[in-house]
Amino acid sequence: MNIKNIKYLEGIIIQNQQSVEDKEWANDWKTIVDIFNLIDKLKQKLQRLDVSYLRELQQEILILNIEKYAWSLQNYIIEKYSKQ
Repeated sequence: MNIKNIKYLEGIIIQNQQSVEDKEWANDWKTIVDIFNLIDKLKQKLQRLDVSYLRELQQEILILNIEKYAWSLQNYIIEKYSKQ
């Protein structure tokens, strides 16, 4: 193999690797979006319940903690792919 062929193959390998990383990014990002959509659905479901004020506060705290975790996942995904 000559240098030209090697460079060409290296280019193809890099493109394939970037394509795989783009697909992984898209899948991870879709999962994050799905998680936030689930949180919104959970909020709607919890609002339908007729519960005491204390339970409402507990539900709010639960949602806030889940949102906080989802934001940290989102930040992790952003950092993970921005380093590549």
